[in-house]
Amino acid sequence: MVRAHPFVRGRATGSRIVTAGGLRAGLVASIGHGWFLAVFPLFAAVVATVFSLQLLRRFAARLRPFEGLWAVALAMFAIASFAMFLGVAAGWGPLEFRVYWLLGAVLNVPFLFVGELYLLSRRRAVADWALAALIVGTAFAAWKVLTAPVSTAALQKALPLGKDVFGDQSAAYRIAQIYAFPAYFLLLGGIVWSAWQMRDRPELRSRTVGTLSIAIGATIVAIGSGIGAGFDIVPLFSVSLAAGVAVMYAGFRAVTRPSAPPREAAASAAG
Repeated sequence: MVRAHPFVRGRATGSRIVTAGGLRAGLVASIGHGWFLAVFPLFAAVVATVFSLQLLRRFAARLRPFEGLWAVALAMFAIASFAMFLGVAAGWGPLEFRVYWLLGAVLNVPFLFVGELYLLSRRRAVADWALAALIVGTAFAAWKVLTAPVSTAALQKALPLGKDVFGDQSAAYRIAQIYAFPAYFLLLGGIVWSAWQMRDRPELRSRTVGTLSIAIGATIVAIGSGIGAGFDIVPLFSVSLAAGVAVMYAGFRAVTRPSAPPREAAASAAG
């Protein structure tokens, strides 16, 4: 039998929602879990891991804060996708969903935004204060998500929704809206402002293209994951995640590409 109590309180554990005997296998098959669907989030995890390691290597060589923060953000994508792979492959447990929610829905976009702030802000102190706030916010979010009660019934779906797992009014669910939504729009706003400032500077064309690519990649992830989770479409969710990460990484590379000398850039634009 599935556990009778609708919510389980306590620390994150690796225990799964199980049924007696062979009933679990039949239940998992009937609700859309399985290795075929799990291939998609696994692919997204591999893509994000490769790009994260490359950014980490660039950060180690140059010690530029925005590259380090973006490497962390992509690592979060990778870990969240791997947690999703485990949940889709064999059924969600509290630990898998907590990790997936914390790193994928709550913290990822704020880390992208603070990385952008280090890249674009002319005052390093502003980015430093934002990073300090992010560290405190990360600790608070981890505490709320890892100790929140979860609904065992909601975890039986192929793609559980945060409002169903934690409860619509819970801090663990609402914290994603408080953290990720403002960070997403600040990320877009910073990118649009940066593109506007660089519109008449051909030597910074690669940075303009790069920042816009980051915005497009983040939007692909947001829209694809939202539709995929809302309609329980695992392939759409995972493919959009992998595609969005790839576009963002292309943007990261363009942003960090050495700028062309003004004369060369002007000649290229004229040609």
